Amino acid sequence: MNKPILIVLAAGMGSRYGGLKQIDPVDSEGHTLLDFSVYDAKRAGFGKVIFIIKHSIEKDFKNLVGNRIAEFIDVEYVFQENDRLPKGYQVPRGRVKPFGTGHAVLCAAPLVDAPFAVINADDYYGLRAFQELYSYLTTHKDDDKYRFVMIGFHIENTVTKNGHVARGICKVDHKHHLTDIIERTRIEMRGKSAAFTLDDGASWKKIPDRTPVSMNCWGFTQGFMKEIVARFPAFLDRELKTNPLKCEYFLPGVVSQLLKEDKAVVTVLESDEKWYGVTYKEDKKTVTEAIKAMKKKGIYPLKLWA
Repeated sequence: MNKPILIVLAAGMGSRYGGLKQIDPVDSEGHTLLDFSVYDAKRAGFGKVIFIIKHSIEKDFKNLVGNRIAEFIDVEYVFQENDRLPKGYQVPRGRVKPFGTGHAVLCAAPLVDAPFAVINADDYYGLRAFQELYSYLTTHKDDDKYRFVMIGFHIENTVTKNGHVARGICKVDHKHHLTDIIERTRIEMRGKSAAFTLDDGASWKKIPDRTPVSMNCWGFTQGFMKEIVARFPAFLDRELKTNPLKCEYFLPGVVSQLLKEDKAVVTVLESDEKWYGVTYKEDKKTVTEAIKAMKKKGIYPLKLWA
């Protein structure tokens, strides 16, 4: 079996952050958050990384991030553009918004020849997450069902003090299997606890501490790629009729479909690690201080790719 592949979702433009946060350094040595993720993935055993980006950021991305990483691990690029659609489909007039994380992943289908993990470019997951992904992907195969894995982070470790975030709230059974994911698009800290609102802040519902949430840190067999490609046309047929300019093909949505159809089992490996991310510009200081502290502890060298 080929070594597992890491797919990095880096095509988002970071509208709330105010710039290309994927290539914004978080330390004085010029490293980005995805430098740390790829570094952790490499030392966990992953053999290749596929960056999913847009043509508009290709030059800057390669010059500031990709080229230095490519000296230490195999790197390939995939471009998520709105016109990457199945034959017979066209981009709706006026559509600017990308078609979502599921669409981004299926764009990489021709390059995937092994089990693979999927992460966000602008989130920090920690070495343990990649070690667990690698261990699972190299010891599990599909049988009568697809066998996937997700790293679940506890909600209280994933919320910024600088605004709201979107998270997939997970329901997990006694066997540590995922039974459902509910996307909550506005989660904030309300006092000492996280809470979500469905009515633009008029009311809030508390989320208990240690509730596992999805941070788009997944491990899949190749069977998932076949499913996500095959289900895309049905999504377009359904959603383009009602929401042509903003509908999105979300990766967790495909997972949920497979769970409801009893075609997949998703093992949730819960992590106590603190999440770091740069959803807002104000988050950067916290991330920078955390990276500096981890270097002092010897978790990372001063220069990752030296």
